[in-house]
Amino acid sequence: MATITPLFTTPLYRAALSEHGEVDAAELEASCYSIAEDDEAGQDWCETQGYPGYTSYASLTDLPWRFPIFADLVKVIDKHVAAFVADLDFDLGDKEIVLEDIWINILPPGGTHSSHIHPHSVISGTTYVAMPEGASALKLEDPRLQMMMAAPARRKDARETLKPFIYVQPAVGDIVLWESWLRHEVPMNMAEEDERISVSFNYKWGD
Repeated sequence: MATITPLFTTPLYRAALSEHGEVDAAELEASCYSIAEDDEAGQDWCETQGYPGYTSYASLTDLPWRFPIFADLVKVIDKHVAAFVADLDFDLGDKEIVLEDIWINILPPGGTHSSHIHPHSVISGTTYVAMPEGASALKLEDPRLQMMMAAPARRKDARETLKPFIYVQPAVGDIVLWESWLRHEVPMNMAEEDERISVSFNYKWGD
């Protein structure tokens, strides 16, 4: 009898942040807004780059040192990343997967974040601070897509494992992790008034 076996899986980790520890959600949201208001370098970068809303990606590299709430957050994220890494069967030798950078994203209505990957990192992810009604899902792209030039389109009811794009609709307090080579984007924020707030991060194979 013929068998069909799924190969070369693309793992995605999703959990409630609280599964590995509590972080004060109200303080985290307030801190994101406070940092955005004070970070003139970040504001300038966003304006120069045409980035909608605000991100601290290019301006602040030491959030856990500056703000205790981010130090608390990193402790919890570390545990989620460790659980994901354990499931990935990496041969890490005498090195560890360690935090590389962490940053804030505040996306206004109508804002998008175009398709991209995170070079030089191993694990990337996001935890969600504010997700108003209509806020964008996370869109993930099949990494083989560019090699399917002659393939027919998939049916709308295709199995999730065969779809070229997957949309993950997170809730406040969720954490989502993936391997950093996986291309992803944030489609247009369709919330009517409120901003979509998230904290993203990269982990690298330590020195």
